[in-house]
Amino acid sequence: MSAAPPHTPTREKPVTTRSAIRRSRTLRVAGGLTVAVLALGGCSSGDSDASKKPDGESGSASKGAKKVSGTVTVFAAASLKEGFTELKKTFEREHPGATVTFNFGGSDGLAAGITSGAPADVFAAASPKTMKTVTDAGDAQGTPAVFARNQLEIATLPGNPKKITDFEDLARGGLKVALCAKEVPCGAAARKVLDAEHLKLTPASYEQDVKGALTKVELKEVDASVVYKTDVKAAGGKVEGVEFPESKKAINDYPIARLKKAPNAEGAAAFIDLVTSPRGQKVLTEAGFLKP
Repeated sequence: MSAAPPHTPTREKPVTTRSAIRRSRTLRVAGGLTVAVLALGGCSSGDSDASKKPDGESGSASKGAKKVSGTVTVFAAASLKEGFTELKKTFEREHPGATVTFNFGGSDGLAAGITSGAPADVFAAASPKTMKTVTDAGDAQGTPAVFARNQLEIATLPGNPKKITDFEDLARGGLKVALCAKEVPCGAAARKVLDAEHLKLTPASYEQDVKGALTKVELKEVDASVVYKTDVKAAGGKVEGVEFPESKKAINDYPIARLKKAPNAEGAAAFIDLVTSPRGQKVLTEAGFLKP
């Protein structure tokens, strides 16, 4: 009986089956999906971070909406009444837990109140000089920002019965004219024009804010008053405006600042953000203010 030949091991060739092919394809697809998901996750994370930043249209609403609440007290020049009242609606709509209250009046009087300790969060003045009263006293937080400008205009009775055509007409005899007090920005601006034109004018009355001067015309107590363009526009048909080129010599800048002792610092910052945002600027421009 002959011995069997020795067994020589042979290397088997890999067998590619249909199930293996399917398994390979599945792994490749799964890997591709994983990469895609990771990529999308990265984009989503980036978009999320971007959405938390103010886009210039929403001001502070997106970044501070959750923490702004309570009362925001704003001391503002009387000429800002219409524009700020409109912005109050927007602010309170975007911050349901917050309420804006205003103290409108002559900027000098408001500044005096703030330096005397009156509780307020924001001060919006009709001139840098009145804001300086607050900053010099150390009551403003940071540097005030100019957010608007305003120009003088003559307010007359509807139909302009006295036929006032220019600023010099106010100095002629027989006219009753109301001016803002010299300490008030609108009064200081009117005085600047009078001095530049070398005109002398003795007004029938000095008013403590621009709305008071305008009311004198509306009540027919005077023939004309020197106010701002914004006030003439806000009055509608109650008065008629007369523009004069000399008003360009006394355009007032309007600064705004958060107050150092603001009871509601977050609310103050959010309100200022709205005022200085494109939306806030649009409201103020529509009210007749000039851009800063």
